[in-house]
Amino acid sequence: MIVTVRLFAMLRERAGSDSVEIELPDRATVDDAFGRLAAVPELGELVERMPLRMAVNREYASAATPIEPGDELALIPPLSGGADPVHVSVSAEPLHPAEVSRRVGDPGAGAIITFQGVTREVPELDYEAYREMAEARMREILSECVARHGLLAAAAEHRVGKVPLGEPAVVVAVSAPHREEAFAGAREAIDRIKAEAPIWKRELDEAGDGAWVEGCPPPDGPSDSAP
Repeated sequence: MIVTVRLFAMLRERAGSDSVEIELPDRATVDDAFGRLAAVPELGELVERMPLRMAVNREYASAATPIEPGDELALIPPLSGGADPVHVSVSAEPLHPAEVSRRVGDPGAGAIITFQGVTREVPELDYEAYREMAEARMREILSECVARHGLLAAAAEHRVGKVPLGEPAVVVAVSAPHREEAFAGAREAIDRIKAEAPIWKRELDEAGDGAWVEGCPPPDGPSDSAP
């Protein structure tokens, strides 16, 4: 199917048009659309490095949102009202590392590091979280990593519920002017999320039985958060 994607601001200027047509397969998703847009010569560089969102029928969409013939698509660049350099999410939805990585794109970025923590050795992991506290703690951790390592942006998403073998349970992405800051910031972010965010996991066997994995004691207070 052929779909039209509306363009705005710097995307419109770069393309020289307020829209672009792309061809998508049947049962395509927003992630497929981003892949095709990345191949458009005028837009490819911006799609790769900027934290863009797709709107489908005037609603912000996730990477897995299906696209049907006749849908109204729009590629949304960063908003002029001000950008938050930190993004966090804890949810039961499958994680999409490419979308998390796009969130940290920045014109000044010389390096973007994306880490995926995937289920291994067991059929499934079952995650539970104190979601509101986990998101707040993850935001604090990422904000501190941005300040300490000079990062341009940082994002982290953690899945709860059952995560099958080979699928990501956590994704962390950071951007920085140079690779040294990016590697250091990403390493601190994932290490501290694992140690400080109230998230628990249970290893499940093929019958669905399992036991909770023992971890480290919770930190005593704010003074313990800085390594």
